[in-house]
Amino acid sequence: MVYVMIVGSIFLVEFLVKGIIELLAKERERIPFAGGRLYLTKHYNKGAFLNLGQAHNQIVRFASLGLSVVCLLVFVFSLGRHGKRLLKLGMSFLLGGAFSNTYDRMMRTYVVDYFGFAVKNKKFSNIIFNLSDFCILIGSVLAVLSMTPEEIKKETKKKK
Repeated sequence: MVYVMIVGSIFLVEFLVKGIIELLAKERERIPFAGGRLYLTKHYNKGAFLNLGQAHNQIVRFASLGLSVVCLLVFVFSLGRHGKRLLKLGMSFLLGGAFSNTYDRMMRTYVVDYFGFAVKNKKFSNIIFNLSDFCILIGSVLAVLSMTPEEIKKETKKKK
């Protein structure tokens, strides 16, 4: 039950934050915070990560939906397994972020991104994120780390 609550909490927090950003922020206006190390902004991402695929918005939308369904199935099956707490936690983070970004793609046709890092590297400084992006990253890392060496060997042998 705790894992389902994590998914719901991530989705709800992102839904509220994105709604506030939509109402209050001007697109591409940079508002520094955290001592100038971060900035708040509003960006409509019509593609995937780094706007990849924005020219093919429909494909990105439905690929996102399909991947979210696959992650949901893995999550549901992991809930039925004894132990595997790290996998369940990872899938909770991944799914919360995926649901939020997929919701945006399906309902708005774009994902609301809202903060960036104010760093010297111009390219990296121009990348804008949302909380869901980090939840997906953290969840993916945790899910991979949850695999035992025996499971990794078994998966490697299957692919040969």
